Amino acid sequence: MRGEYSLGDPGSRIAVVTLASSLRAPGAAIWGPCKTENLGVEKVVGNLISNSEIRFLLVCGEESKGHLPGDSIVALHRNGIDKDGRIVGSRGAIPFIENLSPEAIDRFQRQVEVIDRIGLVDEDEIERIVREHRSLSEPFPEPPMEVVKRRARRAMDEASSGDAVFGNGVYLDASAWLVAEAGDGAPRT
Repeated sequence: MRGEYSLGDPGSRIAVVTLASSLRAPGAAIWGPCKTENLGVEKVVGNLISNSEIRFLLVCGEESKGHLPGDSIVALHRNGIDKDGRIVGSRGAIPFIENLSPEAIDRFQRQVEVIDRIGLVDEDEIERIVREHRSLSEPFPEPPMEVVKRRARRAMDEASSGDAVFGNGVYLDASAWLVAEAGDGAPRT
């Protein structure tokens, strides 16, 4: 999932979320900030479960005021969500998960162990924790789980702005990255 993160060691078993702080985490598989308790948390979870190598998540850095994404990540891992998608036990302003399935939440809870060090900004200590956990476990025994939803394809009766017309009723559906004939929306190879 798109976001503001850095990729590191692809074989590392640990990821690091730095909340509202700008910190580095050399040796981690992926690291970066998370500033919101809803979409930000969804992106963190989506990226973690799409990599079966990752078994630990270090939550560190300073919280984003009011949003409390770190608190929300810890609560999501511990308690999951209720029937309305609210993260149970989160103190964030709007802690709702709307774009992840219950199966994705379950996978996050089973695959990753959360290391709660909210407030930690010492990069030497972060690096020590990463070194300690980067080879500590085996990969998760299930294949990567993809959670990205693709936009629904629209009918191709005529090209809209931004689409390319190739002639003979053939158009590029830029939203789906497909070439289709007008009227049927079916891709042609």
